[in-house]
Amino acid sequence: MLTTAAPRDPAALPRLLLTLLALALLWPGLSLSELDLGVLLHGDSATTMAQFLAGFWPPEHGREFLALLGRATLETLAIATAGMSLALLIAVPCALFASSALSLSALHRGGRPAWWTAGLRWPVRGLLIALRSVPEIVWALLFVRAVGLGPTAGVLAIAITYAGMLGKVYAEIFESVDLRPARALLGAGSGRLAAFAYGVLPNAASEMISYSVYRWECAIRASVVMGFVGAGGLGQQIDLSMRMFAGGEVASMLLTFLLLVLLADQLSRLLRGRLT
Repeated sequence: MLTTAAPRDPAALPRLLLTLLALALLWPGLSLSELDLGVLLHGDSATTMAQFLAGFWPPEHGREFLALLGRATLETLAIATAGMSLALLIAVPCALFASSALSLSALHRGGRPAWWTAGLRWPVRGLLIALRSVPEIVWALLFVRAVGLGPTAGVLAIAITYAGMLGKVYAEIFESVDLRPARALLGAGSGRLAAFAYGVLPNAASEMISYSVYRWECAIRASVVMGFVGAGGLGQQIDLSMRMFAGGEVASMLLTFLLLVLLADQLSRLLRGRLT
C-alpha cells in the first residue's frame, strides 16, 4: 500500500523567518524598556500594592460626593461630545477633499483618478497628519496655558486631534465602499455633494457611525486623562482624590468611568443594528 507524504506548506519558511525577525526586534525593545515583571512578585511590592488596593474599598457613596461625581461625569461627557462635534465639522470636509471617491477624472480612466489630482489632495492629507500627530494630552497642556484651567482646553484638544483621526478614516471609508452609484450620478451630470449624499453616504454610514461612536468612547477616556493636567471632568477629580489618598472616592469614579464605556459600547451596537 502506497502512502503519500503530506503536502508541504510553501509559506512555512517565510513565516518562520518572520517569527525569528520579530523575536530579534522584540528582544532589544524589552531591554530598552527595562521591563521586569519579577518586581511585582517581590515581598515589599506585593504588600504595598495590597495596601493601596485595600484603600479602594468600600467605594464612597455619600450624598455630597455623589452630587460632585454627577457634575464631574456630566462635564466629562460634555467635553467628549463637544470635542467630537467640533472634530466632525473639520473631519468631514477634509475627508471629502482628501478622498478620490468623487474624482471626476476617475470617470474616464476606469475608476483610477489622474496622477495630478493626488497632488491636490496631499495638502489636505498633510493637514490631517499634522492634526493627529500631536497627542491630545500635549494639546491640552498648550491650551491650558492659553485659555486657563477648565473644560475648554479639553474640548479644543479633542477637537484638533480627533479631527485628524476621523478625517483620515472617513476618507478611507469613502474610497472602500461601492463607488458605482456615485460615479453613475456624476456621469449623469449630478453635483458632487448630491453624488456624495446619495451614492457614497448610504453605503458608508454604518461604518462611519460605528467608528465615530468608538472615537467618542476614546474621547471620554481622553477627557479623563486630560483632567490630570487641569482640563476638568472626572480626571481632575480623580487627581484631587488621589492626592488626598481617598481611595474610596477613586473607586467610585473608576466604576462610573466603566459605566460610561459600557454606555458607549451599547450605543454603538444599537446604532449599527438600526442601520444594518
